[in-house]
Amino acid sequence: MFQLLATDGSTLARRGRLTTRHGVVETPVFMPVGTQGSVKSVHPDELESLDTQIILGNTYHLFIRPGVEIVRDQGGLHRFMNWQRPILTDSGGYQVFSLAKLRQITEEGVHFQSHLDGSAMFIGPETAMEIQAGLGSDIAMLFDECPHYPCAREYASRSLDLTLRWAARCRNWIDAHRPDGQHHFGIIQGSVYPDLRQKSARALVEMGFDGYAVGGLSVGEPEEEMIRAVEHSVPALPEDRPRYAMGLGTPPQLLEMIARGIDMFDCVLPTRVARNGTAYTADGPLNLRNNRFENDSSPLSEDTAPSCRGFSRAYIRHLLKSGEILGLRLVTLHNLHFYLNLMNSARCAIENGTFAEFKAAFISRYLEKQQVT
Repeated sequence: MFQLLATDGSTLARRGRLTTRHGVVETPVFMPVGTQGSVKSVHPDELESLDTQIILGNTYHLFIRPGVEIVRDQGGLHRFMNWQRPILTDSGGYQVFSLAKLRQITEEGVHFQSHLDGSAMFIGPETAMEIQAGLGSDIAMLFDECPHYPCAREYASRSLDLTLRWAARCRNWIDAHRPDGQHHFGIIQGSVYPDLRQKSARALVEMGFDGYAVGGLSVGEPEEEMIRAVEHSVPALPEDRPRYAMGLGTPPQLLEMIARGIDMFDCVLPTRVARNGTAYTADGPLNLRNNRFENDSSPLSEDTAPSCRGFSRAYIRHLLKSGEILGLRLVTLHNLHFYLNLMNSARCAIENGTFAEFKAAFISRYLEKQQVT
């Protein structure tokens, strides 16, 4: 399913090709987040026009509402949301992590209360695999426990052992049911402890999955700890399988992760901050609600989404301040274009053997200008 096409001579950056039943994904790749089966405010045709290769669906939220039975009866998530390109679904582990006051973790799985109405719910390893098979995603994630930060080593070790036992149960379920055309990725945990990260990666590789994700990132830890978690995980992973860093990050962070051998990313940032009026640019993020953009006739950036061309910063600020939906939609489309184009530029740089120079130049400009703006 994964072909390694090129590597960078001075970093661990990789250029690859991931094949799924709904299409080919060129890596490194960014996956827009479609929590409820929809990338917020964006039509599927618009996603295609931005050359979005793959999106992420949220197992927990789709399980809660509308329910896997409805999605399955409607022909699966692709048909339900009218999206014919690849979909990756997470396992629900991170969402359960965020429900700390409403959950009980046991060997069996996690009992929790719905955030919608407080009703009793349960997800375990087999349940998570069954839900994702019903959704019909191209890539399904194993069920894991995501430890909090900061996390004592003793807890991180117990949590990891539980996650590995759950991974073995996921493996057994997959072998018994073999969902048609679905790939399965293991999730490396271990908090900030290098030996636990290495233990997790080695154990998952021994079980044998189609790809591997570094989980437990962006849960409140400093950026340097996030980067170290990846550095301690990647060396144990096979070259011929895709690598996925879950739930991050800013544009510079993505490039730093690519330089450390990561192939796939997802993050809510480009759509979430857009709804607050923040646009990503090569010169850093711009808060368009600031007064200095009130009479700014410039475009959002020199390279914005095609549907955003012709609109000035002043006009988009006016829309945002007026509560007009078009304003947040334009910034959302712009931010998605920025992230997707950044990945395309990274792929080209790896192919050309210039990724290290590209990364250094991008981050230097982004951070320098960000301090000014």
